[in-house]
Amino acid sequence: MIVYGDSMSGNCYKVQLVLNLLGIEHVWQEMNIAKGETQTPEFLAKNPQGKIPLIELDDGSVLSESNAIIGYLAEGSMLIPTDAYNKAKMYQWMFFEQYSHEPYIAVARFIQLYLGLPEDRLAEYHSLHAKGHKALAAMEAELAKQPFLCGSQFTLADIALFAYTHVAHQGGFDLTHYPQINKWLLRIKQQASFVPMKR
Repeated sequence: MIVYGDSMSGNCYKVQLVLNLLGIEHVWQEMNIAKGETQTPEFLAKNPQGKIPLIELDDGSVLSESNAIIGYLAEGSMLIPTDAYNKAKMYQWMFFEQYSHEPYIAVARFIQLYLGLPEDRLAEYHSLHAKGHKALAAMEAELAKQPFLCGSQFTLADIALFAYTHVAHQGGFDLTHYPQINKWLLRIKQQASFVPMKR
């Protein structure tokens, strides 16, 4: 299996982390988005959207979208609850990540870390902060009740939300106001075979 990704992308890091936690053999193909490597005819033939992460299986099949990929990789593992309710809760938080968390925290990180907070995007940046803090507050409330987002079990929901939460400070978010999130981040970093995001 070949994984096409950017090591500094939270969405790609989700895939990298699941692969490592489950000990899945793969070849990592580092892609440079800034140099247009995801827009070449060769890559667009694999993914017409020109986005990463993307996995290419040994039979040539491809799969995109980070949460779809980690769901495929973790099928049958301890990272996916076996009972219907907790599995649905896992998906609830994964949808939350894509719709209520990542669009704000990841984009604020991009504006600050990659663009250097340009003047013409400051209003957007502050708006992203308001919405991002709302997402973090929802996580804080849930984690005050239990060690992981789906109770006592570490699942894909935790991995999906860990990816950009643990680097939220790179987007200007002060996580010292979220003690439960900080404890949760530490629990994830203590998982066997945990691998940090490359910097």
